[in-house]
Amino acid sequence: MPSLEPILPHLVPFVLVAFRLGGMFLLAPMLTSAMIPPRFKVLMVIAMAGSLYPTLPHVAAPDLDLFSLLPMVVCELAIGFVMGLIAAVPLAAMEMAGVVAGQQVGFGLARVYNPEMEADTDILGQLLFYLAIGAFVALNGVETLFVSLADTFHRVPPGGMLAITPPLDMLLGVIMSGFELAMRVAAPVTGITLLLVVALGVVGKTMPQLNIMAVGFTLKIVGAISILAAATHVISAVAGDEVRDVLSRITQWAPSVAPAIR
Repeated sequence: MPSLEPILPHLVPFVLVAFRLGGMFLLAPMLTSAMIPPRFKVLMVIAMAGSLYPTLPHVAAPDLDLFSLLPMVVCELAIGFVMGLIAAVPLAAMEMAGVVAGQQVGFGLARVYNPEMEADTDILGQLLFYLAIGAFVALNGVETLFVSLADTFHRVPPGGMLAITPPLDMLLGVIMSGFELAMRVAAPVTGITLLLVVALGVVGKTMPQLNIMAVGFTLKIVGAISILAAATHVISAVAGDEVRDVLSRITQWAPSVAPAIR
């Protein structure tokens, strides 16, 4: 019977590699989708860890107990989690833009289930969210995340960081940029809705016999959908630029996680 002793020294580093990869599956776009079975996610993490581990610099596994291993596992998870969180901000911003626009039009009661976020969302929010997903896929977002995460292993070996400093400046910058993106995308629908409300108010004063509630609801929906369809090309370009900028920030942050191994 083959001996397992040659494998045992690699067990702890391999587990730490898997946890760093698994951290990205907690919040990264597409990887967190409820449509992907949890067992398949676990198999993906193990398979990717198995393909990545042989390429890493060899680090001798120290003698660890449960209490010293737990902080390492948390830090490994945090590295992947932070990268996934930053990548998810533009997509959440696009969904927020759709929710803001939908509330102005009257789609607030029409809710649909978003399997990516595992929550109910607005119809327009769902539409803009999948538009952002398309931009993320077109820009090789998933591949960029995995390449950036793999680069961190050459800067920080598995278990080589007992405390991680979150990139708060970059995270706040991405969140502020996401809010700006949401307001810019929702602005055309909000603007046309405001103009229609003012126009309907004037018409309602001059023609009291007209049922403004029935006419206004239809006009706001038609106007909002029309302006959104006309601005789809611009919105997709803006969303693509935001996703590209966020992926660039992640790529720049990954090598700066810790000083290079010498």
